[in-house]
Amino acid sequence: MALSGLDIYKLLPKTNCRDCGFSTCLAFAMALAQKKASLDKCPHVTDSAREALESASQPPIKLVTIGKGESRIEIGNETVMYRHEQKFYHPTAIGILVEDTLIEAEIAKTISEINGLHFERVGQTIGVNLVCIKNSSKTADKFLAAVCRVASATKLNLALSSSDGASVSAGLAIIKDRRPLVICEDQDAIDDFINTALEYNVPLAVTSSTLDEASELTAKAKKLGLEELVINIKAKGIASRIQDFTFARRAALRKNIRTVGYPVMAFTDSGESPQELAEAVSYVLKYAGLVIVKNTKKEFIFPLLVARQDVYQDPQKPVQVEPKIYEIGKVTKDSPLLVTTNFSITYFTVAGEVESSKVPSRILCCDAEGMSVLTAWAAEKFTAETIADTLDKSGIKDMISHKRVIIPGYVSVLSGKLEEVSGWQVAVGPREASGIPNYLRGLR
Repeated sequence: MALSGLDIYKLLPKTNCRDCGFSTCLAFAMALAQKKASLDKCPHVTDSAREALESASQPPIKLVTIGKGESRIEIGNETVMYRHEQKFYHPTAIGILVEDTLIEAEIAKTISEINGLHFERVGQTIGVNLVCIKNSSKTADKFLAAVCRVASATKLNLALSSSDGASVSAGLAIIKDRRPLVICEDQDAIDDFINTALEYNVPLAVTSSTLDEASELTAKAKKLGLEELVINIKAKGIASRIQDFTFARRAALRKNIRTVGYPVMAFTDSGESPQELAEAVSYVLKYAGLVIVKNTKKEFIFPLLVARQDVYQDPQKPVQVEPKIYEIGKVTKDSPLLVTTNFSITYFTVAGEVESSKVPSRILCCDAEGMSVLTAWAAEKFTAETIADTLDKSGIKDMISHKRVIIPGYVSVLSGKLEEVSGWQVAVGPREASGIPNYLRGLR
C-alpha cells in the first residue's frame, strides 16, 4: 500500500534543513506521497528509513525510454487516472509493424511511406515514432536481413519482436546503438530475453494473456535486475485488453502494486482500416504507452495522431499562437486586415481559409489567453477595448494604408464600440471561417 504524507514524515529526519529544496520536512513528505519529488533529494535520511520509503519515492508507473537523442520515446511515469485531474505527460508512441516475410522491395516501399508520415497541425509537428520489425518468418536470416534494411532506411526508433531470443540478440548486435525495444512473444523464452536485454541495456516488453501472468513476468525480470519493462497483454478482444489496461493503471496508481507499475502496449488485431483505426484510438485513450499498427496510409495515421495530440494536450492550458500580425500571401499596404484570438485552432482555421481565398491578407491575433472567439468574448478577454489596444500597440498602422479591420461575425455586437474607441472602420466578417474565402473575394 502507498504511504501517506504523515507516514512518510515520521520516517524523515524532521530537521527542516531545506537541503531537499522544500521549506519543511512535512512539505517534502507530502511531495513524496504525491510522487512529485524523489527521496534522493534528502541527504540526511537513514538507511532504514530509505528502505521503508523506497516504494513511496518511486513513480507509480515506471518511466521507460526507447531510443536515444532528441527523437527518443518516453512512456510511462503517469500519475493520474483521468486527464482532467492534472494532465497526461508522455504521449502514446505510435509504431508501424513491418514483417520480415515481406520481400526487399515491399520493405523499402513500406519504410518510404512510414518516413512520410509526419504532419503539421495547429502549429505542432506530429508523426509516427517507431518501426517494429516482427520475426514472422521464424527464421534468423530473414529477420536479420529485415533489421538491416529497416535500420538503414529510417531514423525512427526501432522495436524487435520475436519468440526467438537468439535472433533478437543477433539483431541487437547490429542496432544496439539505437537502443530499441525488445518484445518477447513467447513466455517460455523469457529467460533468454531478460539476459539479452540486460546484456545490451535495452527495454523489454513481456507478452502474456492475462494481467496476472504479466505481473509474474515483470516480477521475475525485476528480480534479475531488469528495470525498464513494458507489458504487452494479448487478451481476447479489444474490450478485454482495454479492461486489463485500466486495471493495471488503477492497481499501479491507487494500490501501488509495483509488478504492474509499467507502461502497457498493444498491437492492433483488426484487419479493416476503419476498425483498426477505432481500435488504435481506443488504446490511446485507455491507456497504452505504445500502439503498433499495420496501416501506413496517411488518411489512417493522421486521425490517429490527432486523437493522441488532443488527449495529451494540457486541458487547463489551451494551445496558443503568439499574439502578433501574421501575413498570408504576398501582402501589400492595401491588403485586408482580419482580427481574431490567439487560440491555436482558431488561428490555423482562419489562416487556412484566408490562404484558400487567394486574397493576400493580414491576420492580427489578440492575446485572449488561448481562448476561442466566443469564449474570450464571454470572459471579457476579447472586447472592443482589448482589440483597440492591440491595434494601437501592434504597429499595424505603419504596415497598411487604410484603417479598416474585419472582426468575426460571432462578435458583431462589438463593431459599434470598437469604431468608437479605436477610430477604425469596422467590418463584420462571416460567422464561420468557411465563409471567409467568398467574403474576401467579394472585397476586390
